Amino acid sequence: MNSSKKSIFRWLIQSVSGLLLTGSGLSMAIDAGICKMQGDEWFWYGTGALVVFQAGLCLMIDSVRFK
Repeated sequence: MNSSKKSIFRWLIQSVSGLLLTGSGLSMAIDAGICKMQGDEWFWYGTGALVVFQAGLCLMIDSVRFK
């Protein structure tokens, strides 16, 4: 593969992964909020949700340089 195709492939993989992680992180954060309202254990689950969400944002933002 030439350099241009590698960049487009990397952009595609990284941007789609970022979108999936961002959506998953938001869903996990909402679920952690529901757990908190029900009185269940939520702190570490919510912290993990924020980490997943931030990782997704970082991947999406970083993918722009490969387009």
